[in-house]
Amino acid sequence: MPGNGRRLLWSINNSRQQLAIFLSLCTLMTFHVGYTTYGDITQVETTGASQQTANQDKLNYSGVAASHTLVQTDLQRLNQYKSLIEDVARAKQIDPALIGAIMSRASRAGNTLDNGWGDHDNAYGLMQVHKTYHSITGTWNSREHVMQATQILIDMINAIKQKFPSWEREQQLKGGISAYNMGPGSVLSYEEVDSLTTGKDYSNDVVARAQWLKDLSCHDSSISSESSD
Repeated sequence: MPGNGRRLLWSINNSRQQLAIFLSLCTLMTFHVGYTTYGDITQVETTGASQQTANQDKLNYSGVAASHTLVQTDLQRLNQYKSLIEDVARAKQIDPALIGAIMSRASRAGNTLDNGWGDHDNAYGLMQVHKTYHSITGTWNSREHVMQATQILIDMINAIKQKFPSWEREQQLKGGISAYNMGPGSVLSYEEVDSLTTGKDYSNDVVARAQWLKDLSCHDSSISSESSD
C-alpha cells in the first residue's frame, strides 16, 4: 500500500543516514593501543559522571553512561586534535585516550573557552592549566600547551605514588587524575578520591570518558543508538 511504501522508504533512508553518521565516526579518533607506563586506563574502576556534571548537557541520568554521552558529543571537536594528542602521548609515554578525555572534561574540547580561557579566566587551554599554580606556555590549542598540561598530569600521578605507595598502579593513576584537578593534597583516600574535586566526580568522569575513547571501534557495523556506549 502507498502508506506502507512511504514508511518503508523513510526507514531505508533513515538507516542510510545512520550508517553515514556511524561511518563518519569511524574516521574519528580511536585509541585501542595506549601506553601503560602509568597504569592501564581500561582497568581503572569508575562510577562515571555525577548528575552535576551530566547537567551540562541536560542529561536526566548520571554515571558511566553520562560520561560516554558527554565525550561522544565532543568527539568531532576532539578529532581536530587527534594528531596532536597522539604526538604528545608518544613524547610523554601516556595513554592518548586519557589526554583526549581530559580535553573533553576540562573544556569540552575547546567548546567552552573564551579566547582560550575558562574557569572565570583562571585556567587556560584545552586541558585548563590554572594560572595561579603554573606559568602558562603556548597558545590554548598548541603542542606546547598540551605538553605542559600532560606533564602536570604526570607530575600529579607521581605525587600520588609517593603519597600512597601501597596503592595499586591503577589506583595511583586515578588519584593522579583527581590531583590534576585539585592538587595531591585534595586526595584524602582512595574511597574519597573525588570528594574535593569539581562536581565530586573528576577522576571518575575522566576515566569513563577515556575508556569510551579506548572502546570506540569501527569493526562493528551494527546500527543502533547503543552502538557507541
